[in-house]
Amino acid sequence: MSRRTVVSQSGKTYLQHGRVGLILLLICLFSGCASITPTPPIYKPAYTYKKPTYSHNAPYNRPYTVRGKTYYPLPSAEGYKERGVATWYGSESGNRTAMGTRFRPNGLSAAHKTLPLPTKVRVTNLRNGRYVDVLVNDRGPFKKGRLIDLSRGAAKRIGLRGKTEVEVEYLEDQASIDK
Repeated sequence: MSRRTVVSQSGKTYLQHGRVGLILLLICLFSGCASITPTPPIYKPAYTYKKPTYSHNAPYNRPYTVRGKTYYPLPSAEGYKERGVATWYGSESGNRTAMGTRFRPNGLSAAHKTLPLPTKVRVTNLRNGRYVDVLVNDRGPFKKGRLIDLSRGAAKRIGLRGKTEVEVEYLEDQASIDK
C-alpha cells in the first residue's frame, strides 16, 4: 500500500494538522486531570470560646481582681482537665468562701481561680494515684504556679503534704444539679 500525502495550500500536509489537533485534544483532556484538588476546610474545634456576659451570673462567677491581676471565671467547666500543683489550706476555719458558705477545714472542698462556682472536680495525686471528689466553692490559690487549694480533709484523703503534682478533672456543675 502506498501512502498518499495530500498537501494543503500552506504547504503542510493534512497529516501534520491531524497530529497537532490530536496533541491539543490530549492536552485539554489531561489538563482536567492535573487540576488542584480542593483542600479540606481548616479544622475548627467544636467549642469556640466567646467572652461571656456575666450579667446573669452570680457575683462570685464574674471577673475579679486580686493583687492587680484580673481573673475571668470560665462560663462552663465542661471538658476541663488540667495538671498542676496543689496545696492545702485549713487555718481559715470559720471564714466564708467566695460563695458565702462557711469554710470547713475537714470537709471535701477546694479553691480554684477560674472554675465556675460551684463545680465538682476529681483531684488525683499523681505521686500515688489516690483521688478525691471535691466541691470547688472558693477562689484561690493566688501564689504563682499553683493550680488548686484543697481543704485539709480532702488533702488527707489523697495523701497530700505540702505541694504535690495533681490532675484536676471536671465531674459536674453543682449548680445544674440544684435546679
